[in-house]
Amino acid sequence: MMENINTTKQSAGGAFEISPRVFAKNILGFQNELKDNFESPVTDFLGIIIGEAIILGISDIHIEPQEKNAKIRARLDGILQDILEIPLKNYESVLSRIKLISGIKLNITNHPQDGRFTALLEGKPIEIRTSTLPAEYGESTVLRVLNPKSLITLKDLGLREDVLKTLEKELKKPNGMIIVTGPTGSGKTTTLYAFLKETQKPEVKIITIEDPIEYHLPGISQTQTNAAAGYDFASGLKSILRQDPDVILIGEIRDLETVEIAIQASLTGHMVFSTLHTNDAAGTIARLASLGAKAANIASALNMIVAQRLVRKICRFCSKPDIISPENLKKIKKELEDLPKSVKLPKITETTKIQRGHGCEKCNNTGYLGRLGIFEIFLVDDEMEKFILTNPSIAALRKELSRRNMISMKQDGFIKILEGITTIEEVERVSGE
Repeated sequence: MMENINTTKQSAGGAFEISPRVFAKNILGFQNELKDNFESPVTDFLGIIIGEAIILGISDIHIEPQEKNAKIRARLDGILQDILEIPLKNYESVLSRIKLISGIKLNITNHPQDGRFTALLEGKPIEIRTSTLPAEYGESTVLRVLNPKSLITLKDLGLREDVLKTLEKELKKPNGMIIVTGPTGSGKTTTLYAFLKETQKPEVKIITIEDPIEYHLPGISQTQTNAAAGYDFASGLKSILRQDPDVILIGEIRDLETVEIAIQASLTGHMVFSTLHTNDAAGTIARLASLGAKAANIASALNMIVAQRLVRKICRFCSKPDIISPENLKKIKKELEDLPKSVKLPKITETTKIQRGHGCEKCNNTGYLGRLGIFEIFLVDDEMEKFILTNPSIAALRKELSRRNMISMKQDGFIKILEGITTIEEVERVSGE
């Protein structure tokens, strides 16, 4: 076992090498493996947890102390699943090891701490981000697995062909702003990194400012905010502009100063990518205005808004065609009745079949395997720019976007249902309807 521990900085961890072994093929195997090994040396036990998370594509491991035991849960394809409960004394040993390799303080238990370390699996480095939080029965711990395999190209995001062509066109522009919106865990960072991959060329200088840096991208200058040192998005952005960039990625727009600098950058020859937390594309304008940005500046700077959610894909190994129920058929017809004619759909009748996963070993008997995005795209052209200058309400903007035949996220999801990619239950789960 090789560990190279660096504790010179609170948030700077070391390397954790995972011993070679045969890993499980599904969640059930993961559960059984932990049951058989929870009394093993803590380094081996932690190696199983992290190794399985990487192999199975788990995004987060939650370890939550309770009155008598600590519960281990895993988030796979966006859904948390119970894995195992272990005695609190075992968890305390695991927590100490996690803190040590993450470079965070072992003796601090009464306030949150963040750290990170590199897991080495078969010589391949995978970044793990650590968060501890004081809870009723001890410190709750979350390990986020930042696997570079999660980074995909623009064509793999799940965009419809017409939307993909529009995005590719917008990304070729030399300046302007593209904002990606959605709640935490909706895939915004993955989309932004896909934008960077699309724009990355030897002649293009790209700089990012993130909180924190999630994935390290070769050939791109990445910088991380540091609140303790007074280095936030606004001050970092000012420094970035003195570095002569062509493309700037801002992890998130949170305040007026950042908005104003980002807008100014987009109006002076830079392409700016960033994120906001809003429910849909229409809400982005109101959110920017609530931060204090002027309508004239918003209208001039924005090129496009991309709102998104992630839905689980039907497992391709156990997928079978099913007749649509009368209730769901009614929902689909109603949702898609006003689509523009340019969107080609199969004829929907009482005998129309849709795909459904029936559960197998590959998908942990869930019927789903992997995720992709559902999107709505708000393109700011000359006509829309004039409309934004009227300071419209969110309701008025939604009405205008509907008049302009913008396809909503829910409609995009229903199109993917007919294409056999996801299910009506998934689309309704993430769209909140």
